[in-house]
Amino acid sequence: MGSKELLVFLLSALIHLTGVSSSNVFDVTKYGAIGDGKTDDSHAFLNAWASACSSTLSTSTLFVPKGKTFLLKPVTFHGPCKSTSVTVQILGNITAPNGLWNWNYNSGSWIIFDSVYGLSVFGGGDIEGHGSTWWKCKQSRKCSGAPSALMFNFCNNLKLKSLKISNSPQIHLVLHDCKNVYVSGITITAPADSPNTDGIHTQYCKQVEIKNSTIKTGDDCIAISKESSDIKIGGIQCGPGHGISIGSLGQSYSAATVERIHVYNVVFFGTMNGARIKTWQGGSGYARDITFENLMMVNVDNPIVIDQYYCNGQQGSCRNHTSAVKVSNVSFTGVFGSSSNVVAIRLACSQTVKCKDVHLKNIRLTSSGGEKKAALAYCLSVEGTSSPPVVPAVPCLSKWIN
Repeated sequence: MGSKELLVFLLSALIHLTGVSSSNVFDVTKYGAIGDGKTDDSHAFLNAWASACSSTLSTSTLFVPKGKTFLLKPVTFHGPCKSTSVTVQILGNITAPNGLWNWNYNSGSWIIFDSVYGLSVFGGGDIEGHGSTWWKCKQSRKCSGAPSALMFNFCNNLKLKSLKISNSPQIHLVLHDCKNVYVSGITITAPADSPNTDGIHTQYCKQVEIKNSTIKTGDDCIAISKESSDIKIGGIQCGPGHGISIGSLGQSYSAATVERIHVYNVVFFGTMNGARIKTWQGGSGYARDITFENLMMVNVDNPIVIDQYYCNGQQGSCRNHTSAVKVSNVSFTGVFGSSSNVVAIRLACSQTVKCKDVHLKNIRLTSSGGEKKAALAYCLSVEGTSSPPVVPAVPCLSKWIN
């Protein structure tokens, strides 16, 4: 066999083994994308997507090549697709318009994948949101809202790996009404003072795993919102930001349910909060079966928080109510490190709807505040147990177990 025949044989074998061929790879540059960072490549991406999504092969790939920067205005990649497995491979960079006047903004997100089942998105390219103009507009109160960077809507069996998302106008990654989601190796960055730039936000989602990712933003690193269940979060480096939050829940007298949440092996660097549950007064529903374990706090303002009086900085305008989202079966186990405030543990629950079955075990938190005081705990209307060592001691958890 000659060298040419050998090459053909090897290529054929590779295609057979991987299922990858030119017929099921749809390169955006073949559909007119320029990739100079200035030309609007939105239509080229949508045309390439239309071909990939309508492919009758079992797998198809939308390919974004390395070495180029593609400018996209707000786009939605619609499904369902004919392929049972659709991949978006992002090796090049994707950038948002730099300036509000270039957005033609009329939706809640910049890049949306809607009703695409069996979708995988991965690659080492940067997704740059150019959020600074939005942040300034919001801070001056000329803008009431801003778009999220990346949203997955009704996307079951979703995989997101090795993505880099930066400087979103608002939330970086939204998971809405998705089931069976795997997220790994994500890097999300924005300045510490950027408003409402949550890293990952889930709502109406089931069976989600988020692991081995770094999130540095101006708001929650990860926020688990209403109607979310069976969520696992592990191996996260969080900070700056507002920590990992369940909620907020129950705003504007709404009902919300969150259950079976497991957060483990997380390091918080200089965040406003560490492990937090936050609910509005007047809401209904429940947050239950929630576990935080093996957490390291490095100069965190509020390492452990349950706040049923959450008001989002509007304390003077929030009224007291007798109803609340019920918080129960919550455990904090293996939490170590330092609090920048004297109060390191704050459990503030409704006096009419107590937090029940709250369990603390193996907690060692010290105060790194300038006053050099020992860390303290605050608690109101909480029932549960405390297993030593728990430092600082939590007085309302009077039942000690060994």
